Amino acid sequence: MSDSSKSIHEEQQLETPLLVEDRRHRPDQDDDDTTTTTTTTWQAELVRELKRQMKVAGPLVVVSFLQYSLQLISVMFVGRLGQLALSSASMATSFAGVTGFGFMMGMGGALETLCGQAYGSAQHHHLLGLHLQRALIITTILSVPISLLWAYTARIFLFLGQDPQISRGAGLYARFLIPSILPYGFLQCQLRFLQAQNLVSPLILSTGLATVFHVGLCWALIFRLGFGNEGAALSVAVSYWVNVVVLGVYIGFSPSCRMTWTGFSWDGVRGLCGFLRLGVPSALMV
Repeated sequence: MSDSSKSIHEEQQLETPLLVEDRRHRPDQDDDDTTTTTTTTWQAELVRELKRQMKVAGPLVVVSFLQYSLQLISVMFVGRLGQLALSSASMATSFAGVTGFGFMMGMGGALETLCGQAYGSAQHHHLLGLHLQRALIITTILSVPISLLWAYTARIFLFLGQDPQISRGAGLYARFLIPSILPYGFLQCQLRFLQAQNLVSPLILSTGLATVFHVGLCWALIFRLGFGNEGAALSVAVSYWVNVVVLGVYIGFSPSCRMTWTGFSWDGVRGLCGFLRLGVPSALMV
């Protein structure tokens, strides 16, 4: 065999393993491509899910902030009346938040669970209205002992050794907050009812309207009419009632709630104990 033939034969032997090895690596390249595609798909799905969550959660954050801001705005206006008035309003607002407003918010957690379950089943949309009725009845009943507790706020603070002047001022402020506990409870029920149906636009509109109205009302009652601390507390109740009425009109007449709200019925009176079994632990956690 000539030298040139041997050279060609050796080159073929050297090239053949490389070709075989190259073919063996192609499945690995396919696996890498598949892994890259899967990762890209997972990331895209994560981004889409975050967008869907923020579309609902973002407006609800704004609604919760605006609802809480009503009490904050009243305290800010009271701060213009002096240090004693501000201290009294701040203590009364904190006490009311723990013993009343927070409790009502927790009771709404039960409605959130029940409405979510009912709305997930296409055949039980009417149960949302029944759950809402039960929640309204429960909040109405619970507002009575909360109102009695707020009526004795001054005595409670004095018993705990607080400053007498601040205690009396806080007690007066808390008494004028009593009319706000019922609409606040109703508002939490309406919020959960609409939230379960992803109807967040009316919540933002109504809460924004009530907040703007509250600013003007605070100024009128505190400074224009001279009601002072009492006017600041009373304005909270009026603004909450405005929000409740606006949402009530929407729920009663909007086509979006036609399948979920069918009006008041005696069926909504039954099952109150079952609602309490969920509502009381939720309220205590809050």
